[in-house]
Amino acid sequence: MSISTTIKSIQDIMRKDVGVDGDAQRISQIVWMIFLKIFDDREMENELTDDDYISPIPEKFRWRNWAANPEGITGEELLEFVNNELFKTLKNLSVKTDSDRRALLVRGLFEDAYNYMKSGTLIRQVVNKINAIDFNRSQDRHLFNDIYEKILKDLQSAGNSGEYYTPRAVTQFMVDMTHPQLGEKILDPACGTGGFLVCPIENIRNKYVKNVNDELLLQQSITGVEKKALPHLLCTTNMMLHQIDVPLQIRHDNTLSRPLRNYGPKDRVDVIVTNPPFGGMEEDGIETNFPKALRTRETADLFLVLIMHLLKDGGRAAIVLPDGTLFGEGVKTRIKEKLLAECDLHTIVRLPNGVFSPYTGIKTNLLFFTKGKPTKVTWFYEHPYPPGVKNYNKTKPMRIEEFKPQKRWWPKRKENEFAWKVPVKAIKAGNYNLDIKNPNTIKPENGDPDKLLAQYKKLLNEIGQTRDALKKELCDALGGDGA
Repeated sequence: MSISTTIKSIQDIMRKDVGVDGDAQRISQIVWMIFLKIFDDREMENELTDDDYISPIPEKFRWRNWAANPEGITGEELLEFVNNELFKTLKNLSVKTDSDRRALLVRGLFEDAYNYMKSGTLIRQVVNKINAIDFNRSQDRHLFNDIYEKILKDLQSAGNSGEYYTPRAVTQFMVDMTHPQLGEKILDPACGTGGFLVCPIENIRNKYVKNVNDELLLQQSITGVEKKALPHLLCTTNMMLHQIDVPLQIRHDNTLSRPLRNYGPKDRVDVIVTNPPFGGMEEDGIETNFPKALRTRETADLFLVLIMHLLKDGGRAAIVLPDGTLFGEGVKTRIKEKLLAECDLHTIVRLPNGVFSPYTGIKTNLLFFTKGKPTKVTWFYEHPYPPGVKNYNKTKPMRIEEFKPQKRWWPKRKENEFAWKVPVKAIKAGNYNLDIKNPNTIKPENGDPDKLLAQYKKLLNEIGQTRDALKKELCDALGGDGA
Protein backbone atom coordinates (compact mmCIF):
# COMPACT_ATOMS: atom_id res chain seq x y z
CA MET A 1 0.00 0.00 0.00
CA SER A 2 1.38 3.44 -0.95
CA ILE A 3 1.90 6.13 1.67
CA SER A 4 -0.67 8.30 -0.08
CA THR A 5 -3.23 5.48 0.21
CA THR A 6 -2.31 4.99 3.88
CA ILE A 7 -2.89 8.68 4.58
CA LYS A 8 -6.28 8.50 2.84
CA SER A 9 -7.27 5.50 4.95
CA ILE A 10 -6.23 7.39 8.10
CA GLN A 11 -8.37 10.35 7.08
CA ASP A 12 -11.30 8.00 6.46
CA ILE A 13 -10.93 6.72 10.03
CA MET A 14 -10.86 10.28 11.35
CA ARG A 15 -14.06 11.16 9.50
CA LYS A 16 -15.83 8.77 11.88
CA ASP A 17 -14.65 10.82 14.86
CA VAL A 18 -17.09 13.49 16.05
CA GLY A 19 -14.29 15.69 17.39
CA VAL A 20 -12.49 16.26 14.10
CA ASP A 21 -14.09 18.97 11.98
CA GLY A 22 -12.81 19.26 8.41
CA ASP A 23 -9.61 18.55 6.51
CA ALA A 24 -7.47 21.12 8.33
CA GLN A 25 -8.01 19.43 11.72
CA ARG A 26 -7.55 15.95 10.25
CA ILE A 27 -4.25 17.00 8.73
CA SER A 28 -3.04 18.61 11.95
CA GLN A 29 -3.93 15.43 13.84
CA ILE A 30 -1.99 13.22 11.43
CA VAL A 31 1.08 15.43 11.46
CA TRP A 32 1.80 15.50 15.20
CA MET A 33 1.48 11.71 15.31
CA ILE A 34 3.83 11.24 12.35
CA PHE A 35 6.31 13.61 13.98
CA LEU A 36 6.42 11.54 17.19
CA LYS A 37 6.84 8.33 15.16
CA ILE A 38 9.74 9.75 13.17
CA PHE A 39 11.30 11.35 16.25
CA ASP A 40 11.28 7.94 17.92
CA ASP A 41 12.82 6.30 14.84
CA ARG A 42 15.62 8.87 14.89
CA GLU A 43 16.15 8.25 18.60
CA MET A 44 16.61 4.54 17.90
CA GLU A 45 19.38 5.45 15.47
CA ASN A 46 20.98 7.74 18.06
CA GLU A 47 20.89 4.96 20.67
CA LEU A 48 22.79 2.66 18.35
CA THR A 49 25.60 5.18 17.83
CA ASP A 50 25.69 6.79 21.29
CA ASP A 51 25.59 4.63 24.43
CA ASP A 52 25.02 7.74 26.56
CA TYR A 53 22.04 9.04 24.59
CA ILE A 54 19.19 10.29 26.80
CA SER A 55 15.80 11.12 25.34
CA PRO A 56 14.27 14.51 26.22
CA ILE A 57 10.88 12.77 26.38
CA PRO A 58 10.10 10.90 29.63
CA GLU A 59 10.06 7.15 29.08
CA LYS A 60 6.30 6.74 29.51
CA PHE A 61 5.58 9.22 26.73
CA ARG A 62 7.96 7.93 24.05
CA TRP A 63 6.12 6.62 20.98
CA ARG A 64 7.56 3.11 21.41
CA ASN A 65 6.02 2.79 24.88
CA TRP A 66 2.43 3.87 24.26
CA ALA A 67 1.84 3.69 20.50
CA ALA A 68 4.07 1.06 18.89
CA ASN A 69 2.26 -1.98 20.30
CA PRO A 70 -0.87 -2.61 18.17
CA GLU A 71 -2.49 -4.29 21.19
CA GLY A 72 -1.62 -1.38 23.51
CA ILE A 73 -3.96 0.91 25.39
CA THR A 74 -7.09 1.99 23.56
CA GLY A 75 -10.56 3.43 24.14
CA GLU A 76 -11.13 5.80 27.07
CA GLU A 77 -7.77 4.88 28.62
CA LEU A 78 -5.88 6.03 25.51
CA LEU A 79 -7.97 9.20 25.14
CA GLU A 80 -7.35 10.11 28.78
CA PHE A 81 -3.61 9.45 28.36
CA VAL A 82 -3.28 11.61 25.23
CA ASN A 83 -5.30 14.57 26.51
CA ASN A 84 -4.29 14.74 30.14
CA GLU A 85 -0.78 13.30 30.17
CA LEU A 86 0.95 13.21 26.78
CA PHE A 87 0.14 16.72 25.56
CA LYS A 88 0.63 18.35 28.94
CA THR A 89 4.05 16.72 29.26
CA LEU A 90 5.29 17.56 25.75
CA LYS A 91 4.06 21.16 25.92
CA ASN A 92 5.98 21.64 29.18
CA LEU A 93 9.22 19.70 28.59
CA SER A 94 12.06 20.94 30.78
CA VAL A 95 14.73 22.94 28.94
CA LYS A 96 17.44 23.64 31.49
CA THR A 97 20.46 24.35 29.27
CA ASP A 98 21.31 25.24 25.69
CA SER A 99 22.28 21.62 25.19
CA ASP A 100 18.62 20.53 25.60
CA ARG A 101 18.03 21.23 21.94
CA ARG A 102 15.81 18.20 21.34
CA ALA A 103 13.58 19.13 24.26
CA LEU A 104 13.32 22.65 22.89
CA LEU A 105 12.39 21.27 19.47
CA VAL A 106 9.61 18.99 20.78
CA ARG A 107 8.21 21.58 23.19
CA GLY A 108 8.16 24.28 20.50
CA LEU A 109 6.32 22.08 18.02
CA PHE A 110 3.69 20.97 20.51
CA GLU A 111 2.90 24.50 21.65
CA ASP A 112 0.61 24.77 18.60
CA ALA A 113 -0.50 21.11 18.41
CA TYR A 114 -3.86 19.76 19.58
CA ASN A 115 -5.64 16.44 19.85
CA TYR A 116 -9.00 16.89 18.16
CA MET A 117 -10.10 13.24 18.28
CA LYS A 118 -12.64 12.17 20.92
CA SER A 119 -12.59 8.41 20.37
CA GLY A 120 -9.68 6.52 21.88
CA THR A 121 -10.60 3.48 19.78
CA LEU A 122 -10.23 5.49 16.55
CA ILE A 123 -6.96 7.02 17.84
CA ARG A 124 -5.61 3.48 18.22
CA GLN A 125 -6.65 2.62 14.65
CA VAL A 126 -4.85 5.71 13.32
CA VAL A 127 -1.74 4.98 15.38
CA ASN A 128 -1.59 1.42 14.06
CA LYS A 129 -1.82 2.69 10.47
CA ILE A 130 1.09 5.07 11.08
CA ASN A 131 3.14 2.26 12.63
CA ALA A 132 2.81 0.34 9.36
CA ILE A 133 5.00 2.96 7.63
CA ASP A 134 8.73 2.31 7.98
CA PHE A 135 10.29 5.77 7.65
CA ASN A 136 13.77 4.27 7.96
CA ARG A 137 13.34 2.55 4.58
CA SER A 138 14.76 4.81 1.88
CA GLN A 139 11.81 4.01 -0.39
CA ASP A 140 9.25 5.17 2.17
CA ARG A 141 11.40 8.17 3.05
CA HIS A 142 11.42 9.39 -0.54
CA LEU A 143 7.74 8.64 -0.98
CA PHE A 144 7.05 10.80 2.05
CA ASN A 145 6.65 13.71 -0.38
CA ASP A 146 3.39 12.02 -1.41
CA ILE A 147 2.09 12.85 2.04
CA TYR A 148 2.93 16.50 1.50
CA GLU A 149 1.22 16.55 -1.87
CA LYS A 150 -1.88 14.86 -0.47
CA ILE A 151 -1.92 17.23 2.51
CA LEU A 152 -1.55 20.34 0.35
CA LYS A 153 -4.42 19.25 -1.87
CA ASP A 154 -6.56 18.80 1.21
CA LEU A 155 -5.44 22.14 2.60
CA GLN A 156 -6.63 23.72 -0.62
CA SER A 157 -10.04 22.10 -0.27
CA ALA A 158 -10.06 23.26 3.36
CA GLY A 159 -9.85 26.83 2.12
CA ASN A 160 -6.18 27.54 2.83
CA SER A 161 -5.08 29.62 -0.16
CA GLY A 162 -1.47 30.17 -1.11
CA GLU A 163 -0.28 26.63 -0.25
CA TYR A 164 1.31 25.26 -3.40
CA TYR A 165 3.15 22.01 -3.85
CA THR A 166 6.13 22.83 -6.06
CA PRO A 167 6.75 20.02 -8.57
CA ARG A 168 9.97 18.19 -7.74
CA ALA A 169 11.25 18.78 -11.26
CA VAL A 170 11.02 22.57 -10.77
CA THR A 171 12.65 22.39 -7.33
CA GLN A 172 15.50 20.22 -8.61
CA PHE A 173 16.15 22.46 -11.62
CA MET A 174 16.24 25.64 -9.53
CA VAL A 175 18.66 24.10 -7.02
CA ASP A 176 20.84 22.61 -9.77
CA MET A 177 21.18 25.98 -11.49
CA THR A 178 22.06 27.86 -8.28
CA HIS A 179 24.52 25.08 -7.38
CA PRO A 180 24.85 25.40 -3.57
CA GLN A 181 28.26 24.41 -2.19
CA LEU A 182 29.28 22.83 1.11
CA GLY A 183 29.77 25.63 3.66
CA GLU A 184 27.46 28.11 1.95
CA LYS A 185 24.50 29.31 3.98
CA ILE A 186 21.26 28.30 2.26
CA LEU A 187 17.89 29.87 3.08
CA ASP A 188 14.27 29.43 2.13
CA PRO A 189 12.43 32.37 3.78
CA ALA A 190 9.01 30.83 3.07
CA CYS A 191 9.96 27.17 3.34
CA GLY A 192 6.55 25.50 3.58
CA THR A 193 7.17 21.79 3.96
CA GLY A 194 10.84 22.05 3.07
CA GLY A 195 11.20 20.85 -0.51
CA PHE A 196 13.65 23.62 -1.43
CA LEU A 197 15.84 22.66 1.55
CA VAL A 198 15.71 18.88 1.10
CA CYS A 199 17.01 19.18 -2.46
CA PRO A 200 20.30 21.00 -1.63
CA ILE A 201 20.78 18.74 1.40
CA GLU A 202 20.73 15.69 -0.87
CA ASN A 203 22.83 17.34 -3.58
CA ILE A 204 25.56 18.51 -1.19
CA ARG A 205 25.59 15.31 0.84
CA ASN A 206 25.98 13.17 -2.29
CA LYS A 207 28.69 15.34 -3.88
CA TYR A 208 30.73 16.90 -1.08
CA VAL A 209 30.19 15.33 2.35
CA LYS A 210 33.12 12.98 3.08
CA ASN A 211 33.32 12.91 6.89
CA VAL A 212 31.62 13.87 10.16
CA ASN A 213 32.89 17.46 10.03
CA ASP A 214 31.50 17.92 6.53
CA GLU A 215 28.12 16.60 7.71
CA LEU A 216 28.13 18.97 10.68
CA LEU A 217 28.93 21.90 8.37
CA LEU A 218 26.04 20.91 6.09
CA GLN A 219 23.59 20.68 8.99
CA GLN A 220 24.58 24.14 10.20
CA SER A 221 24.18 25.72 6.75
CA ILE A 222 20.48 24.92 6.15
CA THR A 223 18.00 27.56 7.31
CA GLY A 224 14.26 27.94 6.79
CA VAL A 225 11.40 30.08 8.07
CA GLU A 226 7.70 29.21 7.87
CA LYS A 227 4.80 31.38 8.98
CA LYS A 228 2.13 28.72 9.49
CA ALA A 229 2.24 26.12 12.26
CA LEU A 230 1.22 23.07 10.22
CA PRO A 231 3.72 23.45 7.33
CA HIS A 232 6.39 24.31 9.92
CA LEU A 233 5.76 21.01 11.71
CA LEU A 234 5.83 19.21 8.35
CA CYS A 235 9.10 20.87 7.39
CA THR A 236 10.73 20.02 10.72
CA THR A 237 9.65 16.40 10.29
CA ASN A 238 10.96 16.41 6.72
CA MET A 239 14.34 17.70 7.90
CA MET A 240 14.58 14.88 10.45
CA LEU A 241 13.76 12.35 7.74
CA HIS A 242 16.71 13.73 5.78
CA GLN A 243 19.12 13.31 8.68
CA ILE A 244 19.11 16.90 9.98
CA ASP A 245 19.44 15.83 13.58
CA VAL A 246 17.80 18.67 15.53
CA PRO A 247 16.30 21.09 12.98
CA LEU A 248 15.87 24.09 15.25
CA GLN A 249 17.08 26.28 12.39
CA ILE A 250 13.62 25.79 10.82
CA ARG A 251 11.92 28.69 12.57
CA HIS A 252 8.20 29.23 13.04
CA ASP A 253 8.00 32.89 12.12
CA ASN A 254 7.10 35.37 9.39
CA THR A 255 10.26 36.75 7.77
CA LEU A 256 8.27 39.74 6.51
CA SER A 257 7.24 40.84 10.02
CA ARG A 258 10.74 42.05 10.88
CA PRO A 259 11.77 45.55 9.70
CA LEU A 260 14.12 45.27 6.75
CA ARG A 261 16.68 47.56 8.40
CA ASN A 262 16.97 45.09 11.31
CA TYR A 263 18.46 42.41 9.07
CA GLY A 264 22.22 42.92 9.36
CA PRO A 265 25.41 41.30 8.01
CA LYS A 266 25.00 38.19 10.20
CA ASP A 267 21.68 37.51 8.48
CA ARG A 268 23.16 37.53 4.97
CA VAL A 269 23.19 34.23 3.08
CA ASP A 270 24.88 32.75 0.01
CA VAL A 271 21.92 31.02 -1.65
CA ILE A 272 18.15 31.56 -1.55
CA VAL A 273 15.84 29.16 -3.37
CA THR A 274 12.13 29.61 -2.76
CA ASN A 275 8.55 29.63 -3.97
CA PRO A 276 6.97 32.37 -1.85
CA PRO A 277 3.17 32.55 -1.52
CA PHE A 278 1.62 34.57 -4.33
CA GLY A 279 -1.86 35.79 -5.01
CA GLY A 280 -2.32 36.74 -1.36
CA MET A 281 -2.05 39.86 0.78
CA GLU A 282 -0.13 40.41 4.01
CA GLU A 283 -1.86 41.69 7.13
CA ASP A 284 -2.10 45.43 7.76
CA GLY A 285 1.14 46.99 8.94
CA ILE A 286 3.58 44.44 7.47
CA GLU A 287 4.36 46.79 4.57
CA THR A 288 5.68 49.43 6.99
CA ASN A 289 8.70 47.19 7.60
CA PHE A 290 9.89 48.11 4.09
CA PRO A 291 11.13 51.36 2.51
CA LYS A 292 8.30 53.73 1.63
CA ALA A 293 8.85 53.51 -2.14
CA LEU A 294 8.62 49.70 -2.04
CA ARG A 295 5.61 49.27 0.21
CA THR A 296 2.88 46.89 -0.87
CA ARG A 297 0.73 44.25 0.80
CA GLU A 298 1.29 41.72 -1.99
CA THR A 299 3.27 38.86 -0.48
CA ALA A 300 5.35 37.81 -3.51
CA ASP A 301 6.58 41.37 -4.11
CA LEU A 302 7.63 41.83 -0.49
CA PHE A 303 9.55 38.56 -0.57
CA LEU A 304 11.42 39.68 -3.68
CA VAL A 305 12.53 42.84 -1.85
CA LEU A 306 13.51 40.80 1.21
CA ILE A 307 15.52 38.31 -0.84
CA MET A 308 17.53 41.09 -2.50
CA HIS A 309 18.31 42.45 0.96
CA LEU A 310 19.31 39.10 2.51
CA LEU A 311 21.74 37.99 -0.20
CA LYS A 312 25.44 38.57 0.30
CA ASP A 313 27.34 40.23 -2.53
CA GLY A 314 27.89 37.38 -4.96
CA GLY A 315 24.95 35.49 -3.47
CA ARG A 316 22.61 33.63 -5.83
CA ALA A 317 18.84 33.34 -5.83
CA ALA A 318 16.19 31.38 -7.69
CA ILE A 319 12.57 32.32 -7.05
CA VAL A 320 9.16 31.36 -8.45
CA LEU A 321 7.08 34.42 -9.35
CA PRO A 322 3.74 34.90 -11.13
CA ASP A 323 3.32 36.73 -14.43
CA GLY A 324 1.77 39.64 -12.53
CA THR A 325 5.14 40.59 -11.06
CA LEU A 326 6.70 40.65 -14.53
CA PHE A 327 4.24 43.05 -16.17
CA GLY A 328 2.91 44.87 -13.09
CA GLU A 329 3.37 48.62 -12.70
CA GLY A 330 3.55 51.10 -9.82
CA VAL A 331 5.37 49.57 -6.84
CA LYS A 332 6.16 46.51 -8.94
CA THR A 333 8.04 48.74 -11.39
CA ARG A 334 10.14 50.24 -8.60
CA ILE A 335 10.93 46.79 -7.21
CA LYS A 336 12.08 45.58 -10.64
CA GLU A 337 14.15 48.74 -11.09
CA LYS A 338 15.89 47.98 -7.80
CA LEU A 339 16.40 44.35 -8.82
CA LEU A 340 18.06 45.26 -12.12
CA ALA A 341 20.23 47.93 -10.47
CA GLU A 342 21.51 45.82 -7.57
CA CYS A 343 21.48 42.32 -9.06
CA ASP A 344 22.32 40.58 -12.30
CA LEU A 345 18.97 39.17 -13.38
CA HIS A 346 20.62 36.86 -15.86
CA THR A 347 17.81 34.38 -16.57
CA ILE A 348 14.03 34.14 -16.59
CA VAL A 349 12.54 30.73 -17.39
CA ARG A 350 8.94 31.09 -18.50
CA LEU A 351 6.93 28.03 -17.49
CA PRO A 352 3.88 26.85 -19.45
CA ASN A 353 0.36 26.68 -18.07
CA GLY A 354 -0.58 23.91 -15.68
CA VAL A 355 2.74 23.50 -13.84
CA PHE A 356 1.08 24.18 -10.47
CA SER A 357 -2.24 22.56 -11.33
CA PRO A 358 -4.51 21.81 -9.51
CA TYR A 359 -3.46 24.36 -6.86
CA THR A 360 -3.50 27.37 -9.14
CA GLY A 361 -3.86 28.21 -12.81
CA ILE A 362 -1.64 31.30 -12.48
CA LYS A 363 1.19 31.27 -15.01
CA THR A 364 4.60 31.31 -13.35
CA ASN A 365 8.26 32.09 -14.02
CA LEU A 366 11.62 31.16 -12.52
CA LEU A 367 13.89 34.16 -11.89
CA PHE A 368 17.63 33.58 -11.39
CA PHE A 369 19.85 36.44 -10.22
CA THR A 370 23.16 37.22 -8.54
CA LYS A 371 23.58 40.13 -6.15
CA GLY A 372 26.38 42.70 -6.38
CA LYS A 373 26.42 43.88 -9.98
CA PRO A 374 23.74 45.43 -12.20
CA THR A 375 21.97 43.62 -14.99
CA LYS A 376 23.31 44.14 -18.51
CA VAL A 377 21.39 41.46 -20.38
CA THR A 378 18.52 39.21 -19.32
CA TRP A 379 18.08 35.89 -21.06
CA PHE A 380 14.62 34.39 -21.43
CA TYR A 381 13.91 30.71 -21.97
CA GLU A 382 10.41 29.56 -22.82
CA HIS A 383 9.96 26.07 -21.42
CA PRO A 384 7.95 24.03 -23.94
CA TYR A 385 5.60 21.16 -23.25
CA PRO A 386 7.20 17.80 -24.07
CA PRO A 387 6.03 16.09 -27.29
CA GLY A 388 2.47 14.82 -27.04
CA VAL A 389 1.63 16.88 -23.93
CA LYS A 390 -0.84 19.78 -24.07
CA ASN A 391 -1.08 20.32 -20.32
CA TYR A 392 0.26 18.84 -17.09
CA ASN A 393 -1.90 16.77 -14.77
CA LYS A 394 -1.58 14.04 -12.14
CA THR A 395 -0.84 11.33 -14.71
CA LYS A 396 1.48 13.55 -16.75
CA PRO A 397 3.39 15.76 -14.29
CA MET A 398 6.40 17.87 -15.20
CA ARG A 399 9.58 15.74 -15.19
CA ILE A 400 13.18 16.76 -14.50
CA GLU A 401 14.19 15.27 -17.89
CA GLU A 402 12.33 18.13 -19.57
CA PHE A 403 14.97 20.55 -18.30
CA LYS A 404 17.88 18.81 -20.06
CA PRO A 405 17.81 21.23 -23.03
CA GLN A 406 17.98 24.22 -20.66
CA LYS A 407 20.86 22.64 -18.74
CA ARG A 408 22.81 22.07 -21.97
CA TRP A 409 22.06 25.61 -23.13
CA TRP A 410 22.85 27.28 -19.77
CA PRO A 411 26.70 27.54 -19.82
CA LYS A 412 27.09 28.55 -23.51
CA ARG A 413 24.00 30.52 -24.38
CA LYS A 414 22.79 31.11 -27.90
CA GLU A 415 19.46 32.30 -29.19
CA ASN A 416 17.18 29.57 -30.53
CA GLU A 417 13.45 28.95 -30.94
CA PHE A 418 13.01 28.92 -27.14
CA ALA A 419 15.74 31.32 -25.96
CA TRP A 420 16.26 35.03 -26.53
CA LYS A 421 18.09 37.88 -24.80
CA VAL A 422 17.02 41.42 -24.01
CA PRO A 423 19.51 44.20 -23.13
CA VAL A 424 18.73 46.14 -19.97
CA LYS A 425 18.35 49.34 -21.99
CA ALA A 426 15.36 47.83 -23.78
CA ILE A 427 13.86 46.70 -20.46
CA LYS A 428 14.23 50.20 -19.01
CA ALA A 429 12.71 51.72 -22.15
CA GLY A 430 9.72 49.43 -21.67
CA ASN A 431 9.18 50.76 -18.12
CA TYR A 432 10.71 47.60 -16.61
CA ASN A 433 8.13 45.30 -18.12
CA LEU A 434 9.65 41.80 -17.98
CA ASP A 435 6.68 40.13 -19.65
CA ILE A 436 8.59 39.90 -22.92
CA LYS A 437 7.24 37.47 -25.49
CA ASN A 438 9.37 35.08 -27.49
CA PRO A 439 10.39 36.90 -30.70
CA ASN A 440 11.50 33.63 -32.30
CA THR A 441 8.03 32.08 -32.34
CA ILE A 442 6.77 31.68 -35.89
CA LYS A 443 3.53 33.63 -36.11
CA PRO A 444 0.92 33.13 -38.86
CA GLU A 445 1.04 35.90 -41.45
CA ASN A 446 -2.35 37.63 -41.68
CA GLY A 447 -1.53 39.23 -45.06
CA ASP A 448 -2.87 42.29 -46.91
CA PRO A 449 -6.72 42.45 -46.92
CA ASP A 450 -6.93 43.45 -50.63
CA LYS A 451 -4.67 40.56 -51.65
CA LEU A 452 -6.62 38.12 -49.48
CA LEU A 453 -9.91 39.29 -51.06
CA ALA A 454 -8.49 38.87 -54.58
CA GLN A 455 -7.26 35.37 -53.67
CA TYR A 456 -10.70 34.53 -52.27
CA LYS A 457 -12.46 35.69 -55.47
CA LYS A 458 -10.00 33.71 -57.59
CA LEU A 459 -10.62 30.61 -55.50
CA LEU A 460 -14.42 31.02 -55.85
CA ASN A 461 -14.04 31.35 -59.64
CA GLU A 462 -11.91 28.18 -59.80
CA ILE A 463 -14.46 26.31 -57.68
CA GLY A 464 -17.25 27.49 -60.07
CA GLN A 465 -15.31 26.34 -63.13
CA THR A 466 -14.65 22.95 -61.56
CA ARG A 467 -18.33 22.59 -60.64
CA ASP A 468 -19.46 23.43 -64.23
CA ALA A 469 -16.97 20.95 -65.70
CA LEU A 470 -18.16 18.14 -63.38
CA LYS A 471 -21.80 18.98 -64.20
CA LYS A 472 -21.11 18.79 -67.97
CA GLU A 473 -19.31 15.43 -67.61
CA LEU A 474 -22.20 14.02 -65.57
CA CYS A 475 -24.81 15.21 -68.11
CA ASP A 476 -22.82 13.73 -71.03
CA ALA A 477 -22.51 10.41 -69.20
CA LEU A 478 -26.22 10.24 -68.43
CA GLY A 479 -27.15 11.22 -72.02
CA GLY A 480 -24.95 8.48 -73.44
CA ASP A 481 -26.67 5.79 -71.26
CA GLY A 482 -30.10 6.81 -72.63
CA ALA A 483 -29.23 6.56 -76.35
